[in-house]
Amino acid sequence: MSPRRKALQTCPTPGCPELTQGGRCQACTKQARRRRTPRTRAYTTPQWRRTRQAYLDAHPYCECDQCAQQSFLLRPLASEVHHRDGRGPDGPRGHDWTNLQALTKACHSRITAVEQPAGWNNREWD
Repeated sequence: MSPRRKALQTCPTPGCPELTQGGRCQACTKQARRRRTPRTRAYTTPQWRRTRQAYLDAHPYCECDQCAQQSFLLRPLASEVHHRDGRGPDGPRGHDWTNLQALTKACHSRITAVEQPAGWNNREWD
């Protein structure tokens, strides 16, 4: 019996006609990497990946104020690491564990939306 083949898909980049096994084509992937800003590049360094994974291993549950009120049996597992000072891995305390907070994707998005300067959900605009 021969192995099953997956149907080719169109590259998800708007306007790109290339067929791929899944995901972006090589040209679009390379172009997307070049467009990354220095701030987003900081999140792809091996040092940050090691810090992030070590912190999530040590703090597997969400540490936001709402989830912290629940018992450990009900707390959701964390999937992201938040910088309390908002400066990211390049900041002066970028890899300092006292500046990090383990969060779920939903909690991280909620907190970031409120804390960002002129964010879409900034309370100062109310």
